[in-house]
Amino acid sequence: MGRRRVLRDVLPVFFVASLLLCSACASKWSMKTEPEEAQIQWPQSPAPPKVRHVVSLNGFKETGASFGSIVRSIIFGGTEDQDITRPVAVSVGSDGRMAVADIGSKCVHLFVPKEQQYFKVFKADSLELSSPVGVAFDDGLRLYVSDSALNRIFVYDGGGTYLFSMNLTGSPALERSTGLAFDRGRKILYAANTLGNRIYGLTEKGDIVFSFGGRGIGDGQFNYPTHIFFSASGLLYVTDTMNFRVQIFDSTGKFVSAFGRHGDGSGDFAMPKGVASDKEGAIYVVDSLFDNIQLFNMDGQFLLTLGARGTGQGEFWLPSGIFIDAGDKLYVCDTYNGRVQVFQIFPRQKESEKGD
Repeated sequence: MGRRRVLRDVLPVFFVASLLLCSACASKWSMKTEPEEAQIQWPQSPAPPKVRHVVSLNGFKETGASFGSIVRSIIFGGTEDQDITRPVAVSVGSDGRMAVADIGSKCVHLFVPKEQQYFKVFKADSLELSSPVGVAFDDGLRLYVSDSALNRIFVYDGGGTYLFSMNLTGSPALERSTGLAFDRGRKILYAANTLGNRIYGLTEKGDIVFSFGGRGIGDGQFNYPTHIFFSASGLLYVTDTMNFRVQIFDSTGKFVSAFGRHGDGSGDFAMPKGVASDKEGAIYVVDSLFDNIQLFNMDGQFLLTLGARGTGQGEFWLPSGIFIDAGDKLYVCDTYNGRVQVFQIFPRQKESEKGD
């Protein structure tokens, strides 16, 4: 009886101690993806593809449990998969790590595929995220998260540990913080102030370097800008949502060009949101009400439509943010389907290759 009593008293202590000692033993994580269907591409085969569907991501799952996670599952129950519920923004770092802003779960999903690590970012010290709508990585893989309800930009290290916040309220700055983009060359963080109709250029510490915009319909003016993207060619693309257009600026905020109009035809916009540009300069614009993505050339001329309303691969339901990484992979926040769809962009076929 004495031995049994000792075991009864010691075992809980042993498990708790094991939990604490092994909490740093990282589990392995992988992406939860939907079963692949028939290969989907645009334009349709037999034409050479410009864009091809790769995978649909709807969450993250623990695949290689550490001893610490096993102990935790014994004491507290099995681990739960981390599902994406309402993704609105996505960004990919230089090493392939991905951040997905999820307003449905009030968090940012941070996944590092090279290390098979997952982090759920939902706090800044004791302050919980309320409406994370923008994400961006800098050249040091720090993660910036904009919260449109808290009107702040929060900064985390590459593993999701909170560092500090950029609280610009009280100055003529953020009234509704939304889209983010980072210029690695000049080390400038661009931030969209939707209600203030301005774009801000910030240092990595949050100091305002410059700003541009103002309410209006003229060149360089905005009517609720929301999503932004900084391209490898040094151009900043801004979705001027309620002016139903995309405006393009250089890295200092100087106006370059604009395209778009309100309508229901090809090349028109009803509710433009995410915007991005590939290596060849083609511009991709999400239209949430059309449930598709429209492609334009560098002059703003309509090229192609990707997707339609639906739940299948290559179909969307109120999509929002997008991102194009260094490998010309296109990430689309398929918001109300609760997933991020990934596509591969192919280079334009040269004339000499068409007859081969």
